Amino acid sequence: MNQFTPITVSRQSSREERQTALYQIYCQVLERQPYSYERKQLAKAEKDFLTDKIGVRRFLKELGHSKVYLDAFYHNCSNMKFLELCFKHFLGRAPINQEEIQIYCNILMHKGVAEMITALLDSEEYRKVFGCFTVPFPRQQSYYPSPRAYMESQMLVQEHMGQRGRSIPTIYWHQLGLTCDGGICRHPEADENVELTLSQEELSQLLNLLQTAQSDKAVASLSTQQKALLRRAIG
Repeated sequence: MNQFTPITVSRQSSREERQTALYQIYCQVLERQPYSYERKQLAKAEKDFLTDKIGVRRFLKELGHSKVYLDAFYHNCSNMKFLELCFKHFLGRAPINQEEIQIYCNILMHKGVAEMITALLDSEEYRKVFGCFTVPFPRQQSYYPSPRAYMESQMLVQEHMGQRGRSIPTIYWHQLGLTCDGGICRHPEADENVELTLSQEELSQLLNLLQTAQSDKAVASLSTQQKALLRRAIG
């Protein structure tokens, strides 16, 4: 059962109620409250929201497209990790499968980051679950495609930014044979005495492999050395 009580605003909401909703939006989407210099960048959107000129969904678009959000999550992450974070922030869940990742990765790569975030917020799922006035929140779905999908979703909503790296989404951790119990991901056979390095070019090639192929086949095609390097790079 979901223990979180959704926060919803309406035309009748007071400024104090909207302020509470704004606080929760930042907790959900930024995973913190904005710094003072960031609030200056978000001042107009905040004012429009607090004075009932725009609703939650419109404010989320303004926030998602902002330099504040993109600097925090987009510019420091791989496309796939950023996409996973967007699912967490705006839909309250982890991506379901590789096909879903591929759909939104295509939007991100061919139409840009703003269009990808807009596609999430304009999706039928978002409209059905949150509408225009409910703040997104971590969801527990009544049905998961697999136990692994449930575990990945729970991991993601509890993950602090950068806790499991900024390159590989949670969906691939298990395919790489990593154990993430206790919030620390390690391979059961990892050798602490082995020095492994991975160049940016090599990491980019491995990430591209995961994006352009069926993920199971992509991981299976990696050599033992490539898997070890990738684990070290993202662990």
